[in-house]
Amino acid sequence: MARENTGGLLDSVKKATFVIGSGLFFLVAFRNSVTWHLQRFWGASGDFWQTQWMKLQVIFSGNEPALFFIGTMLVPTLSFWLLNVLLMVVDSTGKPSFITQYRIQMDKNSPVDPARLHHAVKTVMFNQVFLSGPLVGLTYMVMKWRGEPCTPELPTFHWVLLELAFCGLMEEILFYYTHRLVHHPSLYKKIHKIHHEWTAPIGVVSLYAHPVEHVLSNMLPALIGPVLLGSHLATTSLWFTIALLVTTISHCGYHLPLLPSPEFHDFHHLKFNQCYGVLGVLDRLHGTDNKFRHSKAYERHTVLLSLTPLSESIPDDTKKSD
Repeated sequence: MARENTGGLLDSVKKATFVIGSGLFFLVAFRNSVTWHLQRFWGASGDFWQTQWMKLQVIFSGNEPALFFIGTMLVPTLSFWLLNVLLMVVDSTGKPSFITQYRIQMDKNSPVDPARLHHAVKTVMFNQVFLSGPLVGLTYMVMKWRGEPCTPELPTFHWVLLELAFCGLMEEILFYYTHRLVHHPSLYKKIHKIHHEWTAPIGVVSLYAHPVEHVLSNMLPALIGPVLLGSHLATTSLWFTIALLVTTISHCGYHLPLLPSPEFHDFHHLKFNQCYGVLGVLDRLHGTDNKFRHSKAYERHTVLLSLTPLSESIPDDTKKSD
């Protein structure tokens, strides 16, 4: 049994290492080919992105806080709502069937309850306006105190990859432990139970949370990486956008082709006491994914590379009638 647990932990670490270290892999293995082209796309080819950044600095000359707010708050938030509006249309109408056929919990949210959806949207907007906004302003003051987040020169593509990997690791650690904290009986009923009203989550529910949880588990895990590194605004904006889109996908309830698998977190909403983290490393370490690893959801927890829904290719076990 110990050998099995050790093997499982190593397997999880390998998967997380692949996700977190993908930038390093490209840097080492393809530094003379792939990253060269990506580096050109980032800023070296005709200095396109550098030129655009300099134009923004001219436009916002003398008003760096506004530039920082746009990059770290408005851009990620607009990306979040663009994706979630599309998902809410699908959730509300049940169309197109090309999307709904990939629903994980087939008997849920078909269609979604309009009243519950409206309440969730209002709560998310409150959290973004009255909590995320001020916290981003505080983040600017901290980053300004320790460095210059809006320097004239953009970071290199290689450095951005390394920073994104570090931010992902920090998010995994902080989110796992704060998430387990709000599952403590003394905090769950008053704070985290709100988020778990949705046993079958949808995309916008990713930020549907009590104000304390929104700051503690939604915001701080994403903020800690850029603050510790003193990241450039471009990297911070990119990281916040990725983090919001990934958490939306994790909650969306659809296991769509070519996108990250949402099975892990969907299982958490279904079972409550499993799968607390993002990447799964700490869950394997602490044994909080045991039920998940013995479920059909675990078998489906992979990137879908075909158009056949995994609910069809890996169906749930059916009880045989006597």
